Amino acid sequence: MIKQYIISLLCGIVFGLGLAISEMVNPIKVKSFLDITGNWDPSLILVMISSITFTFISLNLFIKRLKKPIFSPKFYLPLNSKVDLKLIFGSTLFGIGWGLVGFCPGPSLAALSDGNLNTIYFVLSMIFGILAYRVTQKVK
Repeated sequence: MIKQYIISLLCGIVFGLGLAISEMVNPIKVKSFLDITGNWDPSLILVMISSITFTFISLNLFIKRLKKPIFSPKFYLPLNSKVDLKLIFGSTLFGIGWGLVGFCPGPSLAALSDGNLNTIYFVLSMIFGILAYRVTQKVK
C-alpha cells in the first residue's frame, strides 16, 4: 500500500513540474494560447502533442501488454465512450471557464504554490462546483 502512495507522490511531482516548466500554471500564457484571433501564442501545442504522444505510447506498451498495473489490482479505465448532452454541456462549461480564467483543474492546483489569492479563489470555487454537482447529481 505504501508503494502506491510513493508512486502517486512521484507522479504528482512529475506532473506538477511539467505544468510549471511548460507554463501551463500561468493563466496569461494559457489565455494567449486560447486567443487565436489576437496575439496568439501557439507554444502550448507542444505540451498537448507531447502529452498525447506519451499517453498513446504508454497505453500501447503497458496497458495492452500487462494484465494489471504493478502497484494496483487492476487498471481503472473509462467505461463510457458515448458523447451525450451531459458531456457536451460539461465540456462547454470547462472551455468557458478555461478561456475566462486561464486555469484548468490540474494547473490550478499546481499554481496554488504561488500563494496568489486569485488562484486560491479559483480552486475554492472549483471545489464548490464539484461538490454542488455531486450533491445535485447524487454521484457515488
